[in-house]
Amino acid sequence: MGSGSYDVSCNCSYSFCWNCTEEAHRPVDCETVARWILKNSAESENMNWILANSKPCPKCKRPIEKNQGCMHITCTPPCKFEFCWLCLGAWSEHGERTGGFYACNRYESAKQEGVYDESERRREMAKNSLERYTHYYERWATNQSSRQKALADLHSMQAEKLERLSDKQSQPESQLKFIIEAWLQIVECRRVLKWTYAYGYYLPEHERAKRQFFEYLQGEAESGLERLHQCTEKELQIYLESETPMKEFNDFRTKLAGLTSVTRNYFENLVRALETGLKDVGSSNQQATCSKSSSLKSLGKGKSGKVKIAGTSSKSAGGPSRSSDDGSLWSCEHCTYANPKSSNTCQMCEQQR
Repeated sequence: MGSGSYDVSCNCSYSFCWNCTEEAHRPVDCETVARWILKNSAESENMNWILANSKPCPKCKRPIEKNQGCMHITCTPPCKFEFCWLCLGAWSEHGERTGGFYACNRYESAKQEGVYDESERRREMAKNSLERYTHYYERWATNQSSRQKALADLHSMQAEKLERLSDKQSQPESQLKFIIEAWLQIVECRRVLKWTYAYGYYLPEHERAKRQFFEYLQGEAESGLERLHQCTEKELQIYLESETPMKEFNDFRTKLAGLTSVTRNYFENLVRALETGLKDVGSSNQQATCSKSSSLKSLGKGKSGKVKIAGTSSKSAGGPSRSSDDGSLWSCEHCTYANPKSSNTCQMCEQQR
């Protein structure tokens, strides 16, 4: 509570906000969460859809959706009025002379005279608004579904798979906690990533530099999380299905623990950056470019300000790759993962040395 965060975790593992009692929602504030939840359930989005995808019947005024390619529309019973989708005129006045079933000369002429400007403008605005909302909502909902799936996988790992993995790889369960930590990190990162889409939706359109920088950071976070999720979900399966212990398992342990650490550091710093409103980003593109460079360095660092490398002590940057203290590892400049000296490609992010 003293840090300014209201997130609380119950013994049942459910996390919620002490202030508004909704689920934990860092990096967005309680007001934004309330607006987003209201918007997701509000009738306004239904009205936007109707405005963007339908037109009123010229006779009964009920909204009609065009579900076929031609412009000949018949209103639903009991009205059954037949009209042209483009100009809304009676179909009895249409035919080959007006363009047939797939065009309308009357509409094109009237449009050139500005007759339909206001209605078309309103429809276009509603369509753009709906498409923008759908973009953010779908990704918000997808990350929520991925988080629920990750929670189920975590519980399955704790209940049965960890014991099976312990038997197959001849490892005590106490040495396999790095897998549980990876799943817990995935669950938390999915929650954060989900709420970044609500953050992005309400980020003012005119703040272009901030928006571009935010989308870049969000994309990097998503890529890093996907690497961790794939490693935990797909690569682990090899060791669960093996009949005998595999010597590569220790390399997998190092890789997964490193991925977990890097992802945790990035997301913690991303949350802090968004909670402060991306204050380092200037209003001009030049300022934004400079801020992107400096902020990306800070996002890849731990709380101390030094780059954290799994299994090594931190050292200052000095080139495209950095050697660890013992000389047997090198640190990737892109993700800070500690790789074996014999490898020229990062085992975590696959960047060249």
